[in-house]
Amino acid sequence: MLHFGPVRTALVAALAYVAPNAVPAQTAPSDSAAFVRVNQVGYLPAGPKVAVVCALRPIALERFTVADERGRVVLGPLAARRDGALGACVETWRLDFGALRRAGTYVVRAGEYASPPVHVGPDVYRGLADTLMTFMRQQRSGYNPFLRDSAHRRDGIIVDHPTRTGEFIPVSGGWADAADYLQYVATSATATYHLLAAWRDAPAAFADAYDARGLPGANGAPDVLDEARHGLEWLSRMYPDDSTMFNQLGDDRDHTYLDLITTDSSDYGWGKGRERPVYPCTGKPQGLFTAKNRATGYASTAGKMAAAFALGARLFTTRDPAFARTLRHKAIAAYALGVRHPGVCQTAPGRAPYFYEEDNWVDDMELGAALLRQLTGEAHYGRDALGFAQREPVTPWMGTDTARHYQWYPWHNAGHYEAWARTSAAGRAQLAGYYRQGLERVERRSTNGFRAGIPFIWCSNDLIVSVATQAGWYRRMTGDRRFVELEQAAIDWLFGTNPWGTSMVIGVPRSGATPRDPHSELPDSLMPGLTGGLVDGPVYSSIFKSLLGIRLMEPDEYAAFNTGRLVYHDDWGDYSTNEYIMDGTASLAYLLSTLDPSFERGHGQR
Repeated sequence: MLHFGPVRTALVAALAYVAPNAVPAQTAPSDSAAFVRVNQVGYLPAGPKVAVVCALRPIALERFTVADERGRVVLGPLAARRDGALGACVETWRLDFGALRRAGTYVVRAGEYASPPVHVGPDVYRGLADTLMTFMRQQRSGYNPFLRDSAHRRDGIIVDHPTRTGEFIPVSGGWADAADYLQYVATSATATYHLLAAWRDAPAAFADAYDARGLPGANGAPDVLDEARHGLEWLSRMYPDDSTMFNQLGDDRDHTYLDLITTDSSDYGWGKGRERPVYPCTGKPQGLFTAKNRATGYASTAGKMAAAFALGARLFTTRDPAFARTLRHKAIAAYALGVRHPGVCQTAPGRAPYFYEEDNWVDDMELGAALLRQLTGEAHYGRDALGFAQREPVTPWMGTDTARHYQWYPWHNAGHYEAWARTSAAGRAQLAGYYRQGLERVERRSTNGFRAGIPFIWCSNDLIVSVATQAGWYRRMTGDRRFVELEQAAIDWLFGTNPWGTSMVIGVPRSGATPRDPHSELPDSLMPGLTGGLVDGPVYSSIFKSLLGIRLMEPDEYAAFNTGRLVYHDDWGDYSTNEYIMDGTASLAYLLSTLDPSFERGHGQR
């Protein structure tokens, strides 16, 4: 994420940035007592359908109806169900119209309150996973197809290494982590896994409209694989030999200048726009200046790398055998390095006190082991995976009220899903049970009409995506539908069923209320091309008020909905709620691929 410092705050003021006009999500007058929130993308005919009324003061609702485009009532009146508060919504009401299964466009009405258009149809999610590849291409370092120019060709110079500090190593490539240009193996390897898994499990959800460089024109490979390969190639450079593993490229000195990625003026001591620092995993706390992280090992990074390499090796076996062999070797070696150096390899702070505070690592090693079991067929990897699973059965944020920044990452443990495919019936039941426990903890906290039971920490939308993904996996693993409501509520939240009534994905849907002023380095002239990025999402107001350098640049169009414990601002100056996130976008691409009408479970490939 991007963290402002005093220098940058002053620079922003000097630039007198003018934001594009934001379009508020509410369809009722701004002084209305209540607003009907819906999923602006739409609903599948056979799936759950719930609109949620956010009441800014207590109201009386009894019934609601659903009308078609001609104004004819096609469902109802049905009972409105009062539910708990969330943020500025002092009470919420759930309007369940799941009985409506006919494709079409509708309006949900509850008393004097009406929803935006509601779309129902089997194709409402068609192509959306592919749309998110537009954003992934925009995030590329090396050659950037969005800007038709190259970035960071001088990366980089090794720092904080016991014997190689000051040495140049060629590690250009990969993706910028967010609106800044820092690059982390932790998020990049996770994103690469999600992209590979999306193609494996839902191949028909992706098209071939761009070449390997990200430029228009088919090249015989689906665009999601082109993007995943871009990630794999950078990860390979960051793991140049069996015993040397790098974890980070750049640090928060990146935040001094406001530049495009292709004209980055950051100066790390070697001149503006020149080499950036490359941080190795050392197993010890890192930080070149005052702040230090709490690193203890390699395994959190090594497990993620092993997972991405192992799945890449399988999926590229026939497309590029030589590349697949390289990935296979690196997957096995990275996993072994993680076994030798248990513990976490956290990101390194620069001059600011912020870093990704990942405290867990057995979930990463479980995922690596599970995918190596699939790749090699060797049973000991399967035993390792189950052993790691037992050490962290539930991702620790589930059921909690708060967490430190990226403390328990990734946000859902994909290792349980991958290990489930190649284990005994008893092992399958155990792994599915772990998912059930986590979802039950989230569900117990879902005491509001939006069924939002997550802690609203930085990058809360990542957690929402993970709830939906884990619930979907549990449902497909077991046939148990007890969390379908929770799963659908998380999906709906991302596209408008939230107190603010906005999609959390830039430009999706095209005609809906979406972030129009995200925290970005891009000038206004390029913003129309920025599509498909998931933004951070709402945070506790206490977090927003505690962060350095945040200042809203425009009047808050969501002021009426930011009076409670939660805040979200569609404002360039708010990097805590409105900055786009690369790893979250890749994770969402996986989730959306499972909603595409072409979705196939793909268990045969796993």
